[in-house]
Amino acid sequence: MKTTYDKVLELNLNPEAYGTFAEIGAGQETANWFFRASGTAGTVAKSISAYDMTMSDAIYGKSGRYVSQERLGQMMEHEFGLLVERLAPERQADTCFFSFCNTVRARGYKDEGECHGWLGLRFQLKPGDPPSDIFIHVRLLDEENLDQMEALGVIGVNFIHAAFCYRDELSRFAKSLVENLGPGRVEVDMLRFSGHGFEFFDNRLCALQLVESGLTDATMFTPSGEVVQAADALYKRPILLLRGSFDPVTKLHLEMIEQARVSFNPSLEPDQIDRTLELCEISMTNLLRGGSVDHVDFIDRADALQALGKTVLVSSCAEFHRIAAYLSRYTELPIGFILSIGLLNELFKPKWSANLAGGRLESFGRLFKKNVSLFVYPWMNRKTGEVVTSDGFRPPEDATHLYRHFTESRRIRSIPYRDFDLLRFTSRDIQKMIQDGDPKWKEYVPEVAHRAAQHLHGREGKKKKA
Repeated sequence: MKTTYDKVLELNLNPEAYGTFAEIGAGQETANWFFRASGTAGTVAKSISAYDMTMSDAIYGKSGRYVSQERLGQMMEHEFGLLVERLAPERQADTCFFSFCNTVRARGYKDEGECHGWLGLRFQLKPGDPPSDIFIHVRLLDEENLDQMEALGVIGVNFIHAAFCYRDELSRFAKSLVENLGPGRVEVDMLRFSGHGFEFFDNRLCALQLVESGLTDATMFTPSGEVVQAADALYKRPILLLRGSFDPVTKLHLEMIEQARVSFNPSLEPDQIDRTLELCEISMTNLLRGGSVDHVDFIDRADALQALGKTVLVSSCAEFHRIAAYLSRYTELPIGFILSIGLLNELFKPKWSANLAGGRLESFGRLFKKNVSLFVYPWMNRKTGEVVTSDGFRPPEDATHLYRHFTESRRIRSIPYRDFDLLRFTSRDIQKMIQDGDPKWKEYVPEVAHRAAQHLHGREGKKKKA
């Protein structure tokens, strides 16, 4: 692994890379690295830090929020435009111009708020090319301002170096962002490529890669496929979340969401109902069942959910209390988890609290610490035909009183079912139907998800026959 100094020196000695640095909110820590190494004049055209808001507005224009993607875009537009306007006549034939910008909220005096920042790079893939953009959002996790500034400088160098050296290798690009930083210092929760050369790039794979590489616990994207920053998307919104493999997406999944919504809405104020965000979460636990992540499989599932108008969350939080803590970071409004009886039974198993000193009690305590409820959909006993609801669920004997407390306090709620037929087949049954060429599977999968389901499991069926 190259040191931060080595990366800077490599960039300074690159005869093509030449650009400007504009940093606001945590010093000029990235630019400072380039001044420490030899050959600075070969890379740095200008560095600037417009801390005063009036001065910043005069340069970049007004902005609703100063630490935002909008403000970052204004900075990149201004700085890159100015760079090309002034230097292109002399240097455009053999120079890849770039502008690195960041806008950051670092730890202040007696400040306990969220510390985070937006970093962006507008650059040319080849001399004379139209510009390309890369955006990242980082959370600064150090407690002291000086430590945050140091971390920001390192990740800024990593970012620029990756753009010039690893932009064609997504996995290496993502992992390199936190090189030379100890664990727990930064979190990168959004990465997006756009512009020239990236017109057909699927940024959902960036979201997946950040989670897969351990740079963040979760990322998300909208029904349109736009990768979004979690704090903006979740901020002060009620949340209904369905955990599942969605392999394939079935009509039962939609029924569970609809029935949970009916039970969830009465707990909200009238103006909150329309702001409720419904999430379908795919966990890395599900994606890694084959030993490694199949990116085509992931895109198939995402396509199906987005075709149904769902926002997708990708997370590494296998435990319910971890995903609850993640969501509660951004909202204090009600959060509802939608799950089946089978998954409810899983919550009582020791493996989910093995790493907690307080065991099962601590696991549930963390889960229900804030405004969280479980909405449980019935399950059918295939042998007897009996439909089991959460009211008739039997927890482990030593958890009987605990479970009764959760149901009586409405932390665990039963939601009704309307279509008995949907309970008859599991996702695995439907997978087998597709693989066996049984057309009955189409009755249990929404029509807009047929193509994605058949693409994956029809392909698997052909492999098995071969």
